[in-house]
Amino acid sequence: MKVDPRNSSYRALSEAVSRWFEYYETEYDEAASETLCNAAVDLFNEGYRSTDDIASLLIGAYVGIWFTRINAPTSSAIH
Repeated sequence: MKVDPRNSSYRALSEAVSRWFEYYETEYDEAASETLCNAAVDLFNEGYRSTDDIASLLIGAYVGIWFTRINAPTSSAIH
């Protein structure tokens, strides 16, 4: 997927990652954001298009900040 901030798909992925930070009441973290963004792109490439779906899958797979660092699951392990 080509990342273009003006693209609605990019905005959907960005919003899904933002929802993860809001859900876990976590301040922005560069390493966590990179992990979550990569997972969001993988989910998008697997056919998920809804911000709600991607956010829900991220929230369920990465339960808090430490799960973005230690043994972070791949997108295939999310489902």
